[in-house]
Amino acid sequence: MTLRAMLAAFLLTLCLAPSAAAQDSVYLEELTWTEVRDKIAAGTTTIILATGGTEQNGPHMVLGKHNFIIHHTAGEIAKRLGNALVAPVVAYVPEGNLDPPTGHMRFPGAITLPRPHYDTLLEYAVRSFRVNGFRNIVMIGDSGGNQAGMKDVADKLNAEWAGSGVRVHHIPDYYSSGRFSAYLMEQGYSKEDIGTHAGMTDTSQLWFVNPRMIRPDKRAPGGGFEGSGVSGDPTKASPELGKIGIQFKIDVTVEAVQKAIGQ
Repeated sequence: MTLRAMLAAFLLTLCLAPSAAAQDSVYLEELTWTEVRDKIAAGTTTIILATGGTEQNGPHMVLGKHNFIIHHTAGEIAKRLGNALVAPVVAYVPEGNLDPPTGHMRFPGAITLPRPHYDTLLEYAVRSFRVNGFRNIVMIGDSGGNQAGMKDVADKLNAEWAGSGVRVHHIPDYYSSGRFSAYLMEQGYSKEDIGTHAGMTDTSQLWFVNPRMIRPDKRAPGGGFEGSGVSGDPTKASPELGKIGIQFKIDVTVEAVQKAIGQ
């Protein structure tokens, strides 16, 4: 065998060999079924079902903002818990009515899933996790409109499974703790700066998690024009602030989950 052939064979072996990092992933979709089986048998019996959304976020931020943010935070939460995996992020959530369009459905690119269908999606994902062997199923959502459906599904299945040893935990603290906004106000930013959608908090967090998904030159107070979909001043956002906001989300959720499951 020539030196070139030997090198090619060696490189092929490296490419085909399973990496330890891949097998140690906390993301369900990155694992094989046997790897999941073995992790559950070894005590990884918590799974996080994270919901995002596909909605407008002004001219400066992509439609998948919630999905990118919660994919990152859920992974970090799972690592901190030490016995958890993360299910594929739910990107289809209630975003408004279709006819006539309301809410985010008034903007191109948004995708809505009406509540009954959203609830059914969550319910059967959770039922699947129970069949898999997970004992604690944690639901977190990066958007306000996601919360009611998660709570209702958790309540329904907990009532049905009472005494079974399987519990569904909706953790609203992930979304509603308010720690990041309080921090920003302590730094001197106003409620108008912070806003309620696609302003400082959202923009900073996504900028830290995935800067390619921000269009910095498109940022403007209030989005720059009427009907932009922006509330707040994204020009005051930064990845440095985003790192702080993301850490707040991770910390408060880990605390809440540990309390809920008795860790």
